[in-house]
This record gives sequence, structure tokens and C-alpha cells, in this order.
Amino acid sequence: MVKGRNHHGAGVIRLRGEEKEKVKGHYSICAIGGMLSAGTAHLAITPLDVVKVNMQVHPIKYSSIASCYTNLLKEQGASAFWRGSAAKFFGYGAQGGCRFGLYEYFKSLYSSVLGDCSRSSVFFLSSASAEVFANVALCPFEAIKVQVQAQPHFAKGLADGIPKLYASEGIFGFYRGLIPLLGRNLPYIERYLRCFPFVNVF
Repeated sequence: MVKGRNHHGAGVIRLRGEEKEKVKGHYSICAIGGMLSAGTAHLAITPLDVVKVNMQVHPIKYSSIASCYTNLLKEQGASAFWRGSAAKFFGYGAQGGCRFGLYEYFKSLYSSVLGDCSRSSVFFLSSASAEVFANVALCPFEAIKVQVQAQPHFAKGLADGIPKLYASEGIFGFYRGLIPLLGRNLPYIERYLRCFPFVNVF
């Protein structure tokens, strides 16, 4: 009897271990999927982002999308529209990985911790928690990207932009825009991720 119970208990432990591995695999798949989808999507729209950033930084010089596009092309060449592409790919890749991977993790965590709490509350807390980490991961890349896109002589890209920004502003320079970034992204992603599980049922 003891032997049977021990054997049965070992079977339960093994099953739980397998379940944990499956759950970890699910988190990893969500993180990798989010990283690749967000990174490649934002990489593809780099030219639009370059135009947007330059219009925001130099509103008098670039009064319209058309004038910004033609002037940048004339002054800096076609390569100007791909400035900051590495920062966008890695930055938004990191954001997407954290956003979707951690959302699934926090959803599981809050479901077990909060117990009978409503699904809406769990989705809200999970999306908000994941987005904080996602934006902390994105912010340094976003800081480099804006500098590279708006100031052509600041740096060529991510590799030389990081030491230059650190030398001029210290670690704070990488997170200077964190609060506005959270203010922009938290309301959007909270609604997006909170609604998605309900819409996905259909």
C-alpha cells in the first residue's frame, strides 16, 4: 500500500511538472509572438515614424507631411527614412514580448491570487502590470530613436547612440519620456487586452 501511494504521489508530481512546463512554454510562445509581430510591424513603418518625429520637432520647417517627406529626401537622401530602424525593431520587439508574455503570466497569477474576483478585474490588472514592464523595456530604445531621427548628426544608430546619450544625460536620459509613454500606452492597451479575451470567444 505504501509503495502504491508513493508511486501514485510521484505520478502526481510528474504531472504537475509537465503542466508547469506547458504553462512556461505558453508564456514563451506569447512573448516570442509578441516580440516578432511588434518588432517587424514597427520596423515596416519606420519611414512614417521619421516623418512624424521631424514634424513634431521642427513644426515650422515641416508644415505638412508632403513638405516633410520631400525636404528630408532632398536634404538627407532616402536613407534618412530608415534612421532609427534598429531601435524600433528591438525596442518595440521588447515591448511586444513583455506586453503579451507578461500579460499571460499576470493573468494566471492574479486569477490564482484574487480567487473569486471578476474576470474584467483580472484582465485590467494583468494588462496594466504587463504594460508597465513593456514600456520600461521600450523607453531606452525610444529615447535613442527620437534623437537619431530628429538630429541626424547625433548618431548613426543604436550602437553609437547608446554611449552618446549616456555620456550627455546619464541613465536618466534613457527614461526621460517614460511617464508620457505610460500615459499614452496604458489606457490603450488596457482596453485592448481587457476586451480581447471576450472578443476572441467569437
